[in-house]
Amino acid sequence: MAAAAPARKIALLRVLGPGHVWALGVGIVLVGEFMGWNFAVGKGGPVAALTACWLAGILYTCVAMIDSEITSTVAAAGGQYAQAKHIIGPLAAFNVGLYLVMAYTMLEVSNAIVTGDLLEAFMANLGVPGTVDKRAFMVLTIVALAFLNYRGVLASLTMNLLITAAAFAAIVVLFVATQPWAPGAVLRHDALLVGLPYGSLGILAAMHFGLWFYLGIEGTTQAAEEVRSPARALPLGTMTGMMTLLIAATATWYVCSGLMPWEYLGQAVTPLYDAGRLTGNRWLEVFLFFGTLFATVASANGCINDASRAWFAMGRDRYMPAWFGAVHPIYHTPYRAIVFFVPVAILFAVSTPLDQTITFSILSGLLGYTLMALSIILFRRKWPLGTIQRGYVHPLHPLPCLLLLLLCSVTYLAVFLGYGTQLVAMMSFYIIASAWFVLHRYKYVRRGDQFTMHWPKPRGY
Repeated sequence: MAAAAPARKIALLRVLGPGHVWALGVGIVLVGEFMGWNFAVGKGGPVAALTACWLAGILYTCVAMIDSEITSTVAAAGGQYAQAKHIIGPLAAFNVGLYLVMAYTMLEVSNAIVTGDLLEAFMANLGVPGTVDKRAFMVLTIVALAFLNYRGVLASLTMNLLITAAAFAAIVVLFVATQPWAPGAVLRHDALLVGLPYGSLGILAAMHFGLWFYLGIEGTTQAAEEVRSPARALPLGTMTGMMTLLIAATATWYVCSGLMPWEYLGQAVTPLYDAGRLTGNRWLEVFLFFGTLFATVASANGCINDASRAWFAMGRDRYMPAWFGAVHPIYHTPYRAIVFFVPVAILFAVSTPLDQTITFSILSGLLGYTLMALSIILFRRKWPLGTIQRGYVHPLHPLPCLLLLLLCSVTYLAVFLGYGTQLVAMMSFYIIASAWFVLHRYKYVRRGDQFTMHWPKPRGY
């Protein structure tokens, strides 16, 4: 009798390049230029929002540099979860995994809400009779993008690459159309740009939503098992993505603050689309509508990709039920993790206000960034330069991690001042989840399988 053929291992496919990594990171974040960031204007005025934008830019540049170094070495699905598992320990890894899933799921929900609001406003502007139920568009967005992710990562992130480029082009076109080289021709900063209406405290308050300009750029690491060359593609895609976002964020603030009174800008749902309308150019308005739509779709699509990879990695390591660690035999996607979060996202989208979902996403991200700073300190201490091969080495260590810890602390205070109840609720949730993991779930974890990298023993072991 012939010997049975060995079973073929079903795994994620390495099909992505640096462009896909750029599209994943920028695609998730660019929606922050189209909505959400402007709540920082309402908190402290336009000057405070710009200050928060640049401070948050420093914070996320530190995140991108630290992330690029560790992930170019720990090239595994789950991103920061896999990093914490190898460098800090199981409890930190469990919490980081939850932070990632919550941050990306709430960001996906925020995108679905904005998609519904945008289509409702656009239909009203076109004079379409009757009322449009925006909840139907929210549900359709979530289900359609989940199906696309279910069918394969190459198709979903190639789509992200195209529509993210189109959304970025919309920002550039709007910036050029407002003639920034001719002050007063279109933009009226002299009349609309006030100082600090709430004093210097407004800068602190604005830090809360200033993060929205860049929230999610660290999601590039979730593609670590699906890029052809992690050591090259992840640092290159992440750092070029961060530079793209810094340019887009500053241009967005400049245009919007010169077209709208800060009192209106601070509470607008779709500020860039409104800016396009205020130019009086019908074609530009339509272009900004599609730019906003593309940005929200690209972000939601990337969030589904990242949340599912983090949940899949936790299931594969038995931090969550092993059932979630399955890969589709045909499409090579973590299909159970993708499907699981569809009803969760729909429930939050139809029942939770936009500023609340943004806050939940920001808080979860902040907690992850705090542990990221600790990770790089331990990483450099346990495996100093020269002991293992790194695809990228970030400069000026330990300055970036110290800056990151400082700016995270400032933002925690800002969130506490404006959304103290939500901060306490989120911290309570993670404490209860940690207790559940220690007392119940950890006994299912295969401890001997946790360390998968071929590294020497850490210094001091």
